[in-house]
Amino acid sequence: MKQYKIVVEKHADGYVAYPLGIKGVVVGQGDTYEEALSDVKSAIRFHIETFGDEGLDIEPPILEAFVAEAGV
Repeated sequence: MKQYKIVVEKHADGYVAYPLGIKGVVVGQGDTYEEALSDVKSAIRFHIETFGDEGLDIEPPILEAFVAEAGV
C-alpha cells in the first residue's frame, strides 16, 4: 500500500480533496471530510487500475506539507 499526502479543503458547499505531488486530475468531493477523503482514495485507486502506476505522474516526493495564512 502506497501512502499519499491528501489535502482536504472545506468550502461553503462541502469538501474537496486532492493528493499532493500527483500531476493530473485526481479529485474527490463530499458533504463531509470523511466522504471527500474516501472519494479521493477511490479516484486514486481507479486511476491506478485504469492506467497503472505509470499513469500517475508523480513529482519528487513531498516530505512535509504546511498550510499557512499570511496577510500581504
